[in-house]
Amino acid sequence: MTQDATTRAAEVLAGHRDSIDRLDAILIYTLGERFKHTQAVGQLKAEHDLPPSDPAREATQIARLEDLASRADLDPEFAKKFLRFVIDEVIRHHEQHQS
Repeated sequence: MTQDATTRAAEVLAGHRDSIDRLDAILIYTLGERFKHTQAVGQLKAEHDLPPSDPAREATQIARLEDLASRADLDPEFAKKFLRFVIDEVIRHHEQHQS
């Protein structure tokens, strides 16, 4: 590989890494915003003695996310596992409000 090709590859790599860093920040801030809303839902559920989980809603959300993942060219199984992880964390928070 020539020096010019190596330099170009390093520039492309740096560009990809910058994009990854920005996207990681977006993911973290988006999850933070999502959890603000789910915490409000948990508080509302606790105040009205509603169950911390809603299996029908969860199933709908998982199906919705699988569809979005397919359209985004992301493995739907990965998306499903990711959402399941997030939902489990939300339920854990809701159960803490119930105590």
